[in-house]
Amino acid sequence: MKLLILGTRSFAPEIADVASDVDGVEIAGFVENMEKERAGELLEGLPVYWIDDIGKFADTHQAVGALGTTHRSVFIEQAAKLGMKFATIIHPGARISRNSTVAEGSVIFPGVIVGTRATIGRHVIANRGAMVGHHTSIGDFCSLMPGSNIAGACEVGGSTYIGMGALVLDHKKIGSHSVIAAGSVVTRDVPASVQVMGAPAKIVRTEIEGR
Repeated sequence: MKLLILGTRSFAPEIADVASDVDGVEIAGFVENMEKERAGELLEGLPVYWIDDIGKFADTHQAVGALGTTHRSVFIEQAAKLGMKFATIIHPGARISRNSTVAEGSVIFPGVIVGTRATIGRHVIANRGAMVGHHTSIGDFCSLMPGSNIAGACEVGGSTYIGMGALVLDHKKIGSHSVIAAGSVVTRDVPASVQVMGAPAKIVRTEIEGR
């Protein structure tokens, strides 16, 4: 499989490195959608393409998002309109229950553990050592940062950002577009579009749109 990495910033080579450890994946280049002048440059020795020009690869390549922010949905939608299909990247160093599912476009880093009957949505990034408990659902475009731990029977809404080392106790619901700050301990349900922090986590911002 020839893979295009959607992104050219510092996180893009990291995604490429994870994907390169998956059998059958060949990194074919990177894609830029903000600074057109970068098209034609090399990144990690591979070409950088402008977003409007990748439609020609739709029948031969797949893509994956490489922005840590939950707003990568914009980039993903641009590529989808050009006919691109999306790969699911699961590093061989991750442990995903055979009874759980990971949807298209998601990237599962080494050290990630996903328990039984869990559901990982589309275009989720589960970074190094993140843990997802049994019967937990993770919505589309979520970002689970290194060492975050979401316990069993939780429900995480789409485009939610779970910061590094954050802990979500079992049976909790987190609304979409929320941000759980690094190191926070979530002991109660979190509404949509808020930022929480601390132990126990408390709301510090409202009316946000993910991170």
